[in-house]
Amino acid sequence: MDTQLTPIEQKALSIFRQPPRRLNCAQTVCSAMEREDLVPSMQNCNVGKAPGGTCGALYAAITMAPEREAELRELFTRTLGADKCALLKRNGRVPCPHCVCTAVRALSKA
Repeated sequence: MDTQLTPIEQKALSIFRQPPRRLNCAQTVCSAMEREDLVPSMQNCNVGKAPGGTCGALYAAITMAPEREAELRELFTRTLGADKCALLKRNGRVPCPHCVCTAVRALSKA
């Protein structure tokens, strides 16, 4: 992960899995992007349970910007090597915080 975190990435990491809410990756992306209305619907979109096995952080990003789905999937694949949770997690290859940061950074770019 880039050592120079953007403010939105710092915000996301400050709330990811932290008490009292303990938000998962998808919920964290929504909360960091100030879409609290989506947080409850993302409760079960982690650990490979997002539709199609998509990374939860990516799924949240796509939910907020459906018109950018192809771009976001391509970015995840290019940056992290995959867009599916199981492939990202295989052998601990890509930690969840990296996925969260990739999603919020992508969404924060117009």
